[in-house]
Amino acid sequence: MAGAGHGTKAVVAALLANLGIAAAKFVGFLVTRSGSMLAESVHSVADAGNQALLLLGGRRARRAPTPEHPFGFGRERYFWAFVVAIILFSVGGMFAVYEGIEKLRHPHELSSTGVAIGILVFGIVVEGLSLRTAVVEADKVRDKQAGWWSFIRHSKSAELPVVLLEDLAAELGLVLALVAVSVSSITGDPVWDAIGTLVIGVLLVVVAVVLAIEMKGLLIGESASTADQERIVAAIEVEPSVRRIIHMRTQHIGPDELLVGAKVELVPDLTVAEAAEAVNRVEDTVRRAVPAARMIYIEPDIFRTPTPGPDSPAHLASEDREAGTSEPETDPDGAEDRAAPSPG
Repeated sequence: MAGAGHGTKAVVAALLANLGIAAAKFVGFLVTRSGSMLAESVHSVADAGNQALLLLGGRRARRAPTPEHPFGFGRERYFWAFVVAIILFSVGGMFAVYEGIEKLRHPHELSSTGVAIGILVFGIVVEGLSLRTAVVEADKVRDKQAGWWSFIRHSKSAELPVVLLEDLAAELGLVLALVAVSVSSITGDPVWDAIGTLVIGVLLVVVAVVLAIEMKGLLIGESASTADQERIVAAIEVEPSVRRIIHMRTQHIGPDELLVGAKVELVPDLTVAEAAEAVNRVEDTVRRAVPAARMIYIEPDIFRTPTPGPDSPAHLASEDREAGTSEPETDPDGAEDRAAPSPG
């Protein structure tokens, strides 16, 4: 599970990189009038704003719970990450697509392409350093047995997946812009620059959609990871006073905050005080096993075997079995008539 410190370091590194790159790209656009350069400039400004929003979300999420929000504000980090996806889609992706279409309809020659290429190379180096920081920070908390795509899909952190995808999209966008400007300069055909702008826009739209889908799931509420659920179950079952877990539910109310609710059957003949002590021991054991499980609700109950309803498959199958094994009714008189020999 990603810690807040790892995500913050990656966000700050990306923010500083994007501010420097955005300034350089705008200078390059003013000199060259390249559509790809303008798309990348707006992309960097949007990324810098996005990182500022992630920092804002992290700060607001640390507020203490209130009577109106008793579970705290941890999901603010998911909300602002979702806003980031919207900004990346609209300000970054759709603007680049629009600019690319305009350049296709009204192409114009590029000027000072050497300056543009130099700025893009500078951006590739700086963005690469930012991406490296994000990878290093994410590698500290991700499951080494799973791939990077699995980390992005299943991470409960808001910041690290966002920064990873943004930095990767920025690096690919810079490479695409460099290729587009270079080909346009070599061929003298500005259409390649417009095509590069369009491709950058499509890339940003795809990344924004992926981020929006992931953040939507976290906003709605996702359960603990399979590994954490297994640790919680083991921590409950190790208590001698617990006979069985009847059912359990978990939900992330923040990247590092987990809500756990479980109904358990205790051994018989416990006094009220002993049952309360057993529940307290279970909660302490769960928190040691999964530190993110900060809110735990354990309810003692009696396990009851579910009774199938009249329309349930189990009930219908039982009726079929009974019908198949029952003896057919016989007519004694009819049986005697069939048994009596016919007159010769």
